[in-house]
Amino acid sequence: MPRSLPDGLAERLRPHLPGPPEHFEPVGGGCIAGGGRLRAGGQSFFLKRGAAEVARTFPGEAAGLAALREAAGDAIRVPEVHAVEGPEASAPGFLLMEWIPPGGRTDRAFWERFGEGLAALHRHTSEDGRFGFERDNFIGRLPQANGWEASWPVFFREKRLTPQVERARKNGRWRSDWDAPLDALIGQLPEFLPKKPPASVLHGDLWGGNFLAGDDGRAVLIDPAAYYGHREADLAMSELFGGFRAPFYEAYRAAWPLAGGYDEQRRDVYNLYHLVNHLNHFGGGYASQVERTLRRVAG
Repeated sequence: MPRSLPDGLAERLRPHLPGPPEHFEPVGGGCIAGGGRLRAGGQSFFLKRGAAEVARTFPGEAAGLAALREAAGDAIRVPEVHAVEGPEASAPGFLLMEWIPPGGRTDRAFWERFGEGLAALHRHTSEDGRFGFERDNFIGRLPQANGWEASWPVFFREKRLTPQVERARKNGRWRSDWDAPLDALIGQLPEFLPKKPPASVLHGDLWGGNFLAGDDGRAVLIDPAAYYGHREADLAMSELFGGFRAPFYEAYRAAWPLAGGYDEQRRDVYNLYHLVNHLNHFGGGYASQVERTLRRVAG
């Protein structure tokens, strides 16, 4: 059912709209922020809004969308950001974006174009070849540090895996018998991971809930945790929970083949980050997956 916006939020949005906000209709699917279709001046926009804990994620998301949009080309769509504001005192923040009507058609041609498009997006790399991003952002509702590093194994250790593990320790979700395999894995990261692969622009959280099929048949990327890193990290995340079909991977690998070792080892290493992140978000239901993956990659 359409709803009106709080007066304070409507006033903050007004300079960014072609007319007064008319009504807001929530759209389901997000687990962090409340989003929906906002109509104003005869046009539609997608609006996310929320109080401080949610809205603090919006500026980083907006920067990620901008980076992906610049790199995406014609094969993949990324919503344009019209305006973003973090929380101010008691006022909620918001992220105002282009509205892309959903299509729902996901035939073989859709998946092939999506795979080719992701490979093309990954061809866009950081200017100096370093790994990181212009600002810190969030993975879900948790902070994700993005300070620049010249070495990919160092970046993955210091900015990805170690912070998640330390958060799990602090929250009592890390088991002491995981320490030995973790130490073994950390020691082997320079052998497992390439030191300086192309620093591709990554979505950063590429699971099945973070893309949709647009009305023109193209894939639409949403809700990024973007940074520049090894492209295999995006592919690994896409395989963790499913939702991507075989033609997607076939088209990607045809456009840009993967080096040996991804299927046997690196995919699990990269997904360990996301599994510990889910452990931190949602609790012990992910403990068994963390343990199995950790012991598998640590030998």
